[in-house]
This record gives sequence, C-alpha cells and structure tokens, in this order.
Amino acid sequence: MHDINDLELRGIPGVFIASDQFIDAADSQSTSLGFPAVARVFTPHPIQDRTDDEMLTYADVAFDQIVDSLTL
Repeated sequence: MHDINDLELRGIPGVFIASDQFIDAADSQSTSLGFPAVARVFTPHPIQDRTDDEMLTYADVAFDQIVDSLTL
C-alpha cells in the first residue's frame, strides 16, 4: 500500500492487489495513509492451494480489473 501511494503521489498509476481476506486491512491502511481511494483489486482467498488452472482464472479476471483501474 505504501508503494502504491508513493507511485500515485509521483503521478505514476498503481493498483494494490491482494486476496479478499485483506479487504478490511486495505481499507484501514489506505485511510490511515490519507489515500482512501487508492485503486485496488482483490482475488479470491486463499491462493496458495490453488491449481495452475485456478490461478490462471484468477489472473484473467484480475487482469481486466487492473487495466480498468489504471486507465480510468
């Protein structure tokens, strides 16, 4: 979150990406950093036990959300 905040402050678009287990933590941290609207994309949790095919599906879904966040 600190890195995304730093990038955005320098005019470089960034997106925070994490599994959905961290939604509340991302909200709290971005608010405490004074950057509550930081772009973020969440994948299903957990990811460590996913098969390659499942991870590709997660990545396909996340990719479109990431591109949208960077280009809006």
